[in-house]
Amino acid sequence: MSDLLLQIAKDRFKKTTSQLVHFVDDENANKLLNDLDRYPHAYVLAGLMDRQIKAERAWIIPYEIKKIIGCFDFAELEKINLVEYKEIFQTNKLHRFNETMAKVFHNAIIDIRNKYNGDASKIWNNNPSSSAVVYRFLEFKGSGVKISTMMANILARQYRIPFSDYFSIDISPDVHIIRVMKRMGLVPKDATNEMIIYKARELNPKFPGIIDFSCWEIGRNWCKTRNPLCNNCIVENDCAKKIN
Repeated sequence: MSDLLLQIAKDRFKKTTSQLVHFVDDENANKLLNDLDRYPHAYVLAGLMDRQIKAERAWIIPYEIKKIIGCFDFAELEKINLVEYKEIFQTNKLHRFNETMAKVFHNAIIDIRNKYNGDASKIWNNNPSSSAVVYRFLEFKGSGVKISTMMANILARQYRIPFSDYFSIDISPDVHIIRVMKRMGLVPKDATNEMIIYKARELNPKFPGIIDFSCWEIGRNWCKTRNPLCNNCIVENDCAKKIN
């Protein structure tokens, strides 16, 4: 029941070269987030914002701040103190939890400065192990396993940043992924996030997170909460359709 899903994910990984990732519906924001050479911190800061709001709203926050302060150079971001960041977040209603996420944003800038000399790309450069990259993301305040594995997964799967292995890049259970794996019959209806993570490890031990994007895409486009579009789904013939 998992064969087609896994094959789709593996085929995508084999065929994909480094590509622009469509994070939000704004071309200029996507350019900023995809510029890992000049603005690797934009990618890190955006990922840390992805909590309890829609992904598009979270990932556009660095670009909104860029518009507010006039640039997104790391040296300029360093000059802004926590009180100013709180005001920026609250005045512009950038997040559902503006004060908390302003702290997360500011703390991340401090960590990038202190641990990586202002260059966030040092988190993933020089062919590190997947566990090292996930751990480095976990060190940021406000991060967790879900965010950290997601950020490592995007780097590996879509940007094709070379890692020495992919063992520690787990699937990141969000509402779409959970729904798809349950409906496909890969896990029971009462499965915990831990069960979903370990099922993905069982399916593809060398790179458990390889099915993450495919599951997310299926959930977002076809396997909707209500009125799923089963006839249009790319895994329609390999799904148990445990809808209720």
